[in-house]
Amino acid sequence: MTSKLIPQHPDDVMVIRDLVPGVTTLSVPFLRFGRIKFGGRATIVKLQSGSLAVFSPVALTPTVKSKLESLGNKVSYIAAPDLEHHIFLSAWASAFPSAHIIAPDGLAEKRAKLSQTDKDVTNVPITTVFTAANKRSIRISEEFDAEFEYEFVDAHPNKELVFVHKPSRTLIEADLLFNLPATEQYSRTGEDAGS
Repeated sequence: MTSKLIPQHPDDVMVIRDLVPGVTTLSVPFLRFGRIKFGGRATIVKLQSGSLAVFSPVALTPTVKSKLESLGNKVSYIAAPDLEHHIFLSAWASAFPSAHIIAPDGLAEKRAKLSQTDKDVTNVPITTVFTAANKRSIRISEEFDAEFEYEFVDAHPNKELVFVHKPSRTLIEADLLFNLPATEQYSRTGEDAGS
């Protein structure tokens, strides 16, 4: 499934950028429906405790592992912020088995169905599941909640989780807003991001 959507060698084309101290993006080419150049982007936030929170994880490549090492390698939170941003969740959960997995309602069921045809999709226990019923009362952890505000947009077709990292004032979302063309994500490919 993923071979049509992502580059074969993501390290060769990944752009790693430190936006502000403690906030890093990992940008890669990504084809929506195997055709449209949307780009993909993970965000890593280093919490004041030293824990790392990873949103929309991309391929866990040697370069990504090196970046995580430089940040302390204490991946404590992995968020799949909607029903589409989970392709690499299995690899990350396997590499960081004690990480707290955050996802919207319906993702576990979607992954269970996909696992029947995609060997890279495995059952990942989701620690915090956002639902329409619990979205006003749910909490992730004291450490996480001290630094993040979050909202579950359950009316969005992809069931979007939106986060704001309060110390850096960084908005982290998946498919609620789009930044097109995917200039940064395609900047190392030699391809035009708009075509």
